[in-house]
Amino acid sequence: MFIATAYAADAAPAAGGMSAIFSFAPLVLIVIVFYFILIRPQQQQAKALKGRLAGIRRGDKVVTGGGFIGQVAKAVDGAEEIEVDIAPNVRVTVLRSTISTVLTETKPDAKIAEVKKPAK
Repeated sequence: MFIATAYAADAAPAAGGMSAIFSFAPLVLIVIVFYFILIRPQQQQAKALKGRLAGIRRGDKVVTGGGFIGQVAKAVDGAEEIEVDIAPNVRVTVLRSTISTVLTETKPDAKIAEVKKPAK
């Protein structure tokens, strides 16, 4: 008897199209918030680090991925390897990509900058 009344009951009213949009709105909002709080700042930090790694020059103080702190002894533009002094008379060759932090940056010499400028 109860089954018959259950089958005879009216079906639930169909959900409107607008309620579906409102149910997805919080999800979209969460994705947007995560993008601006987590993803975008991380991309900016990675871009800044890439620029600092490309600009490494002799005399810069750096920290390697292994935790060694040293001073750059030899860095050639475009080369993947650089030489770092980590102690007196101890020079190691490391990959540019293993540098995790550039502690101090040296300014390029004015004489070198003048030489690199093309003559008109």
